[in-house]
Amino acid sequence: MKVILKQDVESVGRKGDILNVAPGYGRNYLLPRKLALEVTPSNLKMIEIEQASLKKKFEAERTSFQAVIEKLNQVVLTFARKAGEKDHIFGSVSASDVKDALDKLGFDIDRKKIVLDEPLKRLGAYAVPIKIFHDDRAEIKVHIVKEEDEAATGPAVAPMSPHPEGKSATEKPEPEV
Repeated sequence: MKVILKQDVESVGRKGDILNVAPGYGRNYLLPRKLALEVTPSNLKMIEIEQASLKKKFEAERTSFQAVIEKLNQVVLTFARKAGEKDHIFGSVSASDVKDALDKLGFDIDRKKIVLDEPLKRLGAYAVPIKIFHDDRAEIKVHIVKEEDEAATGPAVAPMSPHPEGKSATEKPEPEV
């Protein structure tokens, strides 16, 4: 059975794709949920018109998200955590911790868009990717330091500034009064 997808369907295809699916899957799942249309000449013309407008809209959205990606690529988050032997921290730094720190900076990022397979449990510097728009991703830097080294109890956030050695420096922001 040939169908035209009206919406993105995970592990099947994207909006506007013309696919050949099993008849039962099309009749019992895709069509009743209005995720797809049967392929007919009138439906094909309708989808072509929609695709032209969607393509313009898609490009406009992509350019607007490029500014957000550039800003996020400059972000460095520093978390101070208590650590034991061999640089293992007590607890962890999870995607929700990263989201909370980004919220304080004014970024409205969904926690599910932060690509962190498992929470960070060691001291060190990490690059954490964030899904922004379809396949476009930003990458923020996350530093986890020992709490004794860092006087702050929460995350300290500073812009990246390159050093001659190629390392990035983090400065703590002035406390708000």
